[in-house]
Amino acid sequence: MTDFVAMLSTGKGTWLEVSHLIKAEEWNNIYLITNLFGAQNFRAEKKVNFIILDLNLDIQAIKDSIFNELKDKLKLDVALNMHSGSGKEHLALISALLKTGVGIRFVAMKNKEMIEV
Repeated sequence: MTDFVAMLSTGKGTWLEVSHLIKAEEWNNIYLITNLFGAQNFRAEKKVNFIILDLNLDIQAIKDSIFNELKDKLKLDVALNMHSGSGKEHLALISALLKTGVGIRFVAMKNKEMIEV
């Protein structure tokens, strides 16, 4: 089964997409990369694992933190959503995931259905 990983950061309306994607499938595990504000305020209908980071750190520090948190937790296949967040956060997340060796599928919502991009 696939693990779901998403950036949960800034961008008007982006948390709603993450919420819909969480509900869209039966995921093995759900990992949300966020800051303390996101972990305290995001509500999901399924069990999620928050990876709480200081997203103001430099890109290398963010990447290393994500990698260290996920390196022994992910299976072979990851569905990834980066609708939320900044380019720096996205680059750090992709780099960390590639370093773990997992396969990545980019997912998004379209017309109330999950699609692979």
